[in-house]
Amino acid sequence: MSQRLDYFKLSPQISGKYVEFNNLLGQKPHLAEIAHLVTLRASQINGCAFCVDMHVKEAKIAGERELRLHHVAVWRESQLFSPRERAALEWTEALTSLSPRGVSDDIYAAVREQWSEAELSDLSFLVVAINGWNRLNVAFQAAPGSFDKLFGLDKANLS
Repeated sequence: MSQRLDYFKLSPQISGKYVEFNNLLGQKPHLAEIAHLVTLRASQINGCAFCVDMHVKEAKIAGERELRLHHVAVWRESQLFSPRERAALEWTEALTSLSPRGVSDDIYAAVREQWSEAELSDLSFLVVAINGWNRLNVAFQAAPGSFDKLFGLDKANLS
């Protein structure tokens, strides 16, 4: 499968601003602790092979345990995640696969027990960001691993 088009090249100002938006999220310490799990889970749900590949490699480079990465898809049944991480994964799923009724009060209340209002706002923007990247990469069939050298993901030593 080859990429359909290069949206970075064709929309450089827009894609550049989207990267800036993403980079702002990366400056939030409370998101750094959860970003790899959140981005991986949303990418799994959205079927974005490029992003699943990227976020597994980024997480491994950042020191995330491989077993936890395997368990992201089954986080509800796994004992490897803290209550705060579980809340973030719940929120990620709720925003990624919006139900016709929106996000329930029960989910919101459960997540708010673990995340402050400001943190939840930032977490929501992180979920919005990864969902956007997923949609672009799925639509234009970005090839998994195609930017490993550029992004330094070859350091993950995964093949």
